[in-house]
Amino acid sequence: MRPSRGVPSVAAALAAAIVAAALSAPTPAAAAGVGDSHCERQERVHVPGAEFQRTACLADLTTTGLAGTPYTDLADQAGLTARATRTPSGVPGVQVDGYFPDSSRFNATHGWRHDAQFVIRLPDRWNGGLVVTGAPGTRRQYATDKAISDQVLAQGYAYAATDKGNNGTDFYRDGTRPGDAVAEWNARTTQLTRAARKAVAQRYGHAPRRTYMTGISNGGYLTRWQLENHPELYDGGVDWEGALWTADGPNLLTSLPTAVGRVLGSASEEELYSVGFARGSEFLWPYHEKAYWGVTQKTYRAEFDPAYDPGCPGPSAGATTEEILAPCASDAAYDYASRPASVHRAVARVALTGRIGRPLITLHGDLDALLPKAADSDVYEGMVDARGRGPLHRYYTVRGGTHVDGLPGPAAADPALLSVCLRRARRMGRTGHPSARGPDRRPAHGR
Repeated sequence: MRPSRGVPSVAAALAAAIVAAALSAPTPAAAAGVGDSHCERQERVHVPGAEFQRTACLADLTTTGLAGTPYTDLADQAGLTARATRTPSGVPGVQVDGYFPDSSRFNATHGWRHDAQFVIRLPDRWNGGLVVTGAPGTRRQYATDKAISDQVLAQGYAYAATDKGNNGTDFYRDGTRPGDAVAEWNARTTQLTRAARKAVAQRYGHAPRRTYMTGISNGGYLTRWQLENHPELYDGGVDWEGALWTADGPNLLTSLPTAVGRVLGSASEEELYSVGFARGSEFLWPYHEKAYWGVTQKTYRAEFDPAYDPGCPGPSAGATTEEILAPCASDAAYDYASRPASVHRAVARVALTGRIGRPLITLHGDLDALLPKAADSDVYEGMVDARGRGPLHRYYTVRGGTHVDGLPGPAAADPALLSVCLRRARRMGRTGHPSARGPDRRPAHGR
C-alpha cells in the first residue's frame, strides 16, 4: 500500500484498508443473487425494528448522483474530505432512510426531528459484503457519504450508517445519567448492524458473506468498541483515529484541558507536547483553538462530569456559533485524575479494553491535533497487545495526516492517490491476511 508519491486522503486510506481487511475476496457481483433488473426485490426490504422507513429506487447512490436531493446532506460532510477528492458515480440501487424508536429529537434531517436515524444503501450489483459506520463527531447519518459510502458502493458493498442516536453539540443532554449519550452510540450501531444484515438478506436472498465496521473519529471509537463487544457481527474493521476512552485515562478529558489552557494563555507549547500533541502540528493549533478544542472539551466533560461546572456549558452549548465554539474558562484547570469516582465510572461504562475479537486496521495521522496519536492510537495498540490480541491488529501512521482531510496539510494535497491505494489494497485483499502482524506504527505512505 505504498504509492510512489504523496500522502493519502482519509477517504483513500479508509477505502483501501476496507478492501485489504477482507480475509478473502467477497462474492463477485455476478454471483450475488441479484438479477439484471434495476432495484429488484426492493419491496421486500423492511428494516427490522424501524419505527419508520422510506425506500427509493435511485439511478445513482453516490454523492455525484444524490447532490441536491433529500438522499444526502453535503453540508454535514463539509471538511471531512479534501476539495479535490475524486468520487465515483453510476451506482444504481435501493436507498432506505428511516429511524428506530427514540425519545430524543436532535436530528432534524428530512424534517423528522427524530433521532436514531439511519441510511442503508443496497447497490444493484452487490459483491456480497456490507460496510457499517457511525457518524463522526456530532454529525448525522449522511456525514461520511463522500468519505466512505461512495468508495465502498463503487466496490460493490452494501452500506449502512447511523446518526448514533443523538447528535449536535447539545448531545450531552440526552439520557438521564452521565455517559448515557455515548453509551447509546454503541447500542445504536449494534442495532443498525443487525437490522442492515437482515435488510441485505431480504434484498439479495442471503445474508452478507462479509460485514465490516469502519468510521472516522467517534466512528473509529465505535469500530473499536464493536469489535471488542460484538465480534460475532463482523469479519473485521477499519478504525481511523478512533477516540480513546479509558476509565483511568488517557482520554479526551486528559489532553484537551491543556489545549484549552493554551487557548486561554495558561499553557505553554511544552505542556501540549507533554500530553501528546505532536511537534510539527503547531501550524494547525490556531484553527483548533477556534473550532475544536473548546467545544469538544466542554461538551464531553458535560457528558461525563456535569457537576464540574453546571453553568458552562449549561443546558446548551450555545445559541450562536461563537458561543458554541467558545471554551469554558473552568476547563483550563480541569483535572480528570482528581475527579470523583463517579466520573470515572461514567467513562468506564463506554471504555475500551483492547480485547478485539476480529481483525482491526487502525489508521492515524501523525499531525492529528484533536486526538493526538501519542495519547490515543499508540496507547490503544498497547492495550490490544496487553490483551494478547496483537496478531489481530495492524496499526498504520499516515505521515502528514491531520484529523480530517478538510484541514490544511499534506494529507489533503493528493486525493488522486485513491486509485493507487485501491489497486494495491485489492491485491492485499486477495493475497494478504489482516491477522498477520504489521510493524508497529508503520507509515501507511511516505511523503
